[in-house]
Amino acid sequence: MISISRPIEATTEQVWAVLSDGWLYAGWVVGASRIREVDPRWPAEGSRIAHSVGSWPLLLDDDTEVLTCRPGRLLRLLARTRPLGESLVEIEVTARPGLGSCAVQLREDTVSGPGMLVPAPLRQLALAPRNRESLRRLEYLVLGRARGEH
Repeated sequence: MISISRPIEATTEQVWAVLSDGWLYAGWVVGASRIREVDPRWPAEGSRIAHSVGSWPLLLDDDTEVLTCRPGRLLRLLARTRPLGESLVEIEVTARPGLGSCAVQLREDTVSGPGMLVPAPLRQLALAPRNRESLRRLEYLVLGRARGEH
């Protein structure tokens, strides 16, 4: 799995507030263009977000399912973009004691579909810039909410 980490000048609770709002998913996940439905139990294990990937008029409708949820700390997701495949995504939030901030680590790899034909090092090379941008967008949403700009 490729792993990207980013410090965020916010508390783990502030980051978790954005992660646990499924309607904000397309605002920080690069490639997700819209949210069609959010399971009211999100981010409980087994809950899903129905999303679209791509740009109009070339959109693929699919979903992301929560495999593991440790509130305030960890989300393990199965992100689907069929027929292109599925990816395992882990988002871990860790407090930075004494700093009043946290670090968010995003790990991802393809687990099914045509992407599996690409050697892991090349897949990871392609995912790294996208995941860096996703964490940057997540930070903007967290900081905007903290300032009351949501």
